[in-house]
Amino acid sequence: MTNLEIGLTSFPVLLLMIFLRIPIGLSMLMVGLGGLYFVTGGTTVALAKLKSETYSTFSSYSLSIVPMFLLMGHFATLGGMSTALFKAAEAWLGHRRGGVAMSAVGACAGFGAICGSSLATAATMSQVALPELKRYGYSGGFSTATLAAGGTLGILIPPSVILVIYAILTEQNIAKLFLSAFIPGLLAALGYMITISLYVRRNPEAAGVRDAIPYVERFRALRAVWPVLLVFIAVVGGIYLGVFTPTEGAAVGAAGTGLIALSKGGLTRSSLIESFIATARSTAMIFFIVLGAGFYNGFLALTHVPQELSNYVVSLGYSPWAILTIILALYLVFGCLMDSLSMILLTIPIFFPIISNLDFGLTSEEVAIWFGIIVLIVVEVGLITPPVGMNLFVINSMDRLTPMLETYKAVLWFVASDIIRVAILVAFPGITLFLLRLLG
Repeated sequence: MTNLEIGLTSFPVLLLMIFLRIPIGLSMLMVGLGGLYFVTGGTTVALAKLKSETYSTFSSYSLSIVPMFLLMGHFATLGGMSTALFKAAEAWLGHRRGGVAMSAVGACAGFGAICGSSLATAATMSQVALPELKRYGYSGGFSTATLAAGGTLGILIPPSVILVIYAILTEQNIAKLFLSAFIPGLLAALGYMITISLYVRRNPEAAGVRDAIPYVERFRALRAVWPVLLVFIAVVGGIYLGVFTPTEGAAVGAAGTGLIALSKGGLTRSSLIESFIATARSTAMIFFIVLGAGFYNGFLALTHVPQELSNYVVSLGYSPWAILTIILALYLVFGCLMDSLSMILLTIPIFFPIISNLDFGLTSEEVAIWFGIIVLIVVEVGLITPPVGMNLFVINSMDRLTPMLETYKAVLWFVASDIIRVAILVAFPGITLFLLRLLG
C-alpha cells in the first residue's frame, strides 16, 4: 500500500474504533501510532513522536488558557452568577408566553460569556432554571430541549474553549475570533427566543403563564448581574485591546470570578478544592484528546492526505459555496456521532486547507475566521442533534421523569433555528465579520 492509501484506510479504522466505544482520544492516538509505524516502516519515529508530542502538548502555553476558562466557569457558579442571570432575565421576560424558557436562554447566553464550555453551561443553568420551568407548568420535553439548546451558547459566545483550539490549529488570532463570534452568538440567542415563541403558539399547553412583577424589582434583579458584565468586559475587552494576552486574560477572569465567589460566600476551602479537581479532570480529558489528535494529524501529514484531498476537491470544479455546503453537511452527520472537540480536532486539519484554497471574495484571514465561526455553529448543532447530542443526555440526566423521545421532538425546533442561522451566515459573511471590520 502507498502512504496515501494507508492514510485513507485510517478513516474507517478510526470510525470503527469510535463505534466500538473506545474513547476518541485513545482511538486517534492508537491509529496515529499504528499509521506512523506502517508509513515509516518501524517504531523509531512513532516512539520519538510519543516523547516530543506529549511534552509539547502538555507544556503548551497557548493551551494553558483552557483550564483557566474552565475554572472561571466553576467560580462563576459558586458566586451565584448563574442564578443572578436567570432571575434578571426572568424578571423582564417571565410574564410573556414562553417567557421563563426565554429567560433560561438569556441566562445561558450571559453565563456563556464567562464560561467557555457548552456542557458546563447546560448543566449549571439546568440546576437553576429547570425547577422554575416545572413550577410554572412547562412541559418536560420543552423544558429539557430549551436548556439543551441554550447550553450550546456556552461555546459560541466568547470566551470559548473550542474557539481557542480552532485558533491554535489554524494559527489565527484568538481575540479576532472572539470578536467575530459575538454577533452570531447574539443571533443564536435571539433565534432560540423566536423559536420558543413559535413553539408555544403551536403548543400552548407546553408553557404556563407567570404574573408580571413591578419595574422596581426588575431593575433590582438587573443590578445583581453587574459582576458578569464586569468579568466579560475585563476578559474579552482586555484581550482585544491588547492589555493582556488571551492566557493572561483567562487568568484575570478566573481570579476575578474567584474573588466575587469569595465575597458572596460561595468559595470555601472545600468548594475551592472541588473546583480544582473538576477543572483538572476536564482539562485532562481535553488535553488527552488534543494529544491523540496531534498524533493522528501528524500521521496524516506524512501521508499527504490533506494536501491530496484539497487538490482533488478543487479540481472537481465545483463552486466554493457548493464545497462549503458539503463540508457543513458532513459536520451535521459527524455531530450525531462524536463530541464537538473531537470533531474540530479531527476535521479541521483536513477541511481547512480545502477552504483556504477556495475563492469566497474575502481575504485569507477573513475566510479563516468566518469558516471558524460557521464550523463552531454547526458543531454546536451536533450537541443537540438526536440521537447522540451530548447536551440532550446531560439535561435528561437531570430530569429522569421526562422521556428522551419528548426531548427529541421539542429540540428539532431549535435544530431548525440553527440551520436557518447557518444559512444566513453562509450567505452573508459580512454579518460575522462586521465587528472585525468595524474595529479593525
